[in-house]
Amino acid sequence: MNKLIQQGAEAKIYLQVVPEAVINKERTQKGYRHPSLDKQIRTRRTRSEAKIINKASSFGANVPGVHSVDKNSQTISMQFIEGDRLSETLNSYPEEKQFSVMQKIGEQVAILHKNNIIHGDLTTSNTILSKDKLFIIDFGLGFISTKIEDKAVDLHLIKQALEAKHFQNNEALFQQFLKIYKNKEIIQRLEVVEKRGRYKH
Repeated sequence: MNKLIQQGAEAKIYLQVVPEAVINKERTQKGYRHPSLDKQIRTRRTRSEAKIINKASSFGANVPGVHSVDKNSQTISMQFIEGDRLSETLNSYPEEKQFSVMQKIGEQVAILHKNNIIHGDLTTSNTILSKDKLFIIDFGLGFISTKIEDKAVDLHLIKQALEAKHFQNNEALFQQFLKIYKNKEIIQRLEVVEKRGRYKH
């Protein structure tokens, strides 16, 4: 039995509990697109997301395991990660644990970026702490890129998420992230990305 647990602009997320806990991510149809084009786009994006998750896993990143990809329903079946979604729980942790968690995120993002994997939606909503292990989920906007700029934008996204949802301590939290992430060239580019964002407003 599938239970709808989340619905976004691109996909519906179902939790299947029998015979084991599995997440089924189904890309939803877009009525404004021609049906054949819509199916083609959803199929391509579904395959791409599964490939990126598998690639990340092969390089040692903590991501959900992909069980199967159904090209007819544009659904990825993957491992259910049971734990704390950090957008909801990070603020309630003692400061020492908050810092430890941010270091874990820095470690995981460093693995992704070292292997040219861009998440594209890097927020605390897409990070889960399962026991002591930090998982990154939802690669629906992910892509492969060697560009420093794309990696810096990922950092900008996590920094913005901290400012929005974890503002009580956001600067210290981001410093803990950077402490482990370490890539100076990308961190320097982040400053350029931020300045450009300010000039737009």
